[in-house]
Amino acid sequence: MSSFSGIWIPLVTPFADGVVDHAALAALIAHCRKAGVAGFVALGTTGEPSALTDDEQDAVLTTILREAQETPVVVGVAGNQSVVLRERVLRLNELPIAGLLVPAPYYVRPSQAGLVEHFTMLADVSNKPILLYDVPYRTGVKLELETLLTLAAHPRIVGIKDCAGSPETTLALILDGRLQVLAGNDNEIFSTLCMGGAGAIAATAHLETERFVAMHRALADGRLEEGRTLFHALAPLVHTLTSETNPAPVKAALAAQGWIANELRAPMTCASEALTRKLAEWVAR
Repeated sequence: MSSFSGIWIPLVTPFADGVVDHAALAALIAHCRKAGVAGFVALGTTGEPSALTDDEQDAVLTTILREAQETPVVVGVAGNQSVVLRERVLRLNELPIAGLLVPAPYYVRPSQAGLVEHFTMLADVSNKPILLYDVPYRTGVKLELETLLTLAAHPRIVGIKDCAGSPETTLALILDGRLQVLAGNDNEIFSTLCMGGAGAIAATAHLETERFVAMHRALADGRLEEGRTLFHALAPLVHTLTSETNPAPVKAALAAQGWIANELRAPMTCASEALTRKLAEWVAR
């Protein structure tokens, strides 16, 4: 089975004066790669793919694949038209990617049976492993446990980015053992790892990346006290970076560090002035 353990970074898309800043993206990837991350997610929620044209998405993915070098890259495939997504998956089959991250179709709120059909159809045409992305506060529909266990039987559905906020479901999936469970809510990373989760896809790990990697390694090796200490040190930053809608806080923090410009595309807006000041103070400490 493909391994999706460890800390994965769902990369932001830097903008400069309204244009994708590929140089900043390349520099950020190099920094995270040197910190020892397990992989990158391209065009996930944090990357604002819905604000990018098709050509921009392709260009961003090209940059990420080039700069990631040997580090694996998973690509987000989101939308609510199954036929369109099927064609996207077929095109991605030709690229050297590690897998696909696929959320439920947003807005239309399909039934659980419809979700099974949707994910099964995409998995059937993919030659890459698929990670389910259960994020009901964005899609409007939750992947129920029975649905997840049904999908786990598919040979190419191998993991899940778990953002549903249900510890009971998280534990049930870990105990079932067929899906690698990655925390998607950053404040749940520690608990998921302690329950036996494989890792995390963590937007906040753009910052203090080495500490996030060290925390995962400590917990994976059974060094609970060390892992707990590292998480406690990270917890205030995680709380701050999740206090407003992603990716605005992460972009503000990265901008304060000089990695990117503090710029998002409408209808997304930058972090509030108060949060931006707080993050600037954190960087300057």
